[in-house]
Amino acid sequence: MARPSEKLIEAFRKTIHKLKNHAPYQWGHMGACNCGNLAQELTQMSKGEIHRYAMQKSGDWNDQLIDYCPTSGYPMDLMISRMIEAGLTVDELKHLETLSDPVILEKIPFERRVKIKKNNKEDVILYMETWLKILEDDFLKNLKIQIPENKRVKTFA
Repeated sequence: MARPSEKLIEAFRKTIHKLKNHAPYQWGHMGACNCGNLAQELTQMSKGEIHRYAMQKSGDWNDQLIDYCPTSGYPMDLMISRMIEAGLTVDELKHLETLSDPVILEKIPFERRVKIKKNNKEDVILYMETWLKILEDDFLKNLKIQIPENKRVKTFA
């Protein structure tokens, strides 16, 4: 699973918010699809810039992730590298584009999960919200591990 960080969690929150508030969504557009919308937040590039970079190589996100080479010098590979540096993996990005990560899907109720379509904006939002919850939970678990017991604030119930 992705390496949870404040930056990654915030990028997911902003992406979800934008998608819920009428951000351009077009599954066939490299800068406005599932990965493209998250890439906008993680790279601070516009959908047009992302699309232009992607068109310098052939294929959709999945094809470009298969061919990803961090030392190629292609702008798309540099952008993917920035997403990986933010805590994601190539496999997670492939799954995001097709809404297919079994760990994330497992958290979605069965009756909803079986109806998910990779190119449906509402399904992308649900998938990202589910993933965000997993990231937030993992982030909080990691914080608890890093704070020694004697340094934690005591609460009274």
